[in-house]
Amino acid sequence: MQTRILTVDDSNTLRQLVKRLFNGYSVQFFEASNGLEGLEIASKESLDLILLDITMPIMDGVTMLTKLRESENTKHTPVIILTAYSDKDTEATVGHLGAIEYMLKPFDEEYFVQRIRHFVKIEHKI
Repeated sequence: MQTRILTVDDSNTLRQLVKRLFNGYSVQFFEASNGLEGLEIASKESLDLILLDITMPIMDGVTMLTKLRESENTKHTPVIILTAYSDKDTEATVGHLGAIEYMLKPFDEEYFVQRIRHFVKIEHKI
């Protein structure tokens, strides 16, 4: 069974890096470059995890997370904030909204994979 992860980040480089880190795993990735695109995908797909940046054009990560939590379909979807934006107030806000982790970019790749695997079951490809 494939784990379904949505990466919402305006950096294509970051989205591709995340995909590359899970090459040997059974993961289906969805990608969005802003919160509005991310919301559209999240409303249509059954996701196991959302990796969400804070600072993006069109709709930022805090707004997207707020809207995710307002929807019956997405209010329980685990969200990890993955951002270069280090701010205690924002970290507290997204924590209050139910984000399960607040990770700063750049990150250690091995640690990142460990943390993701801590929150969702990801199997190696056979």
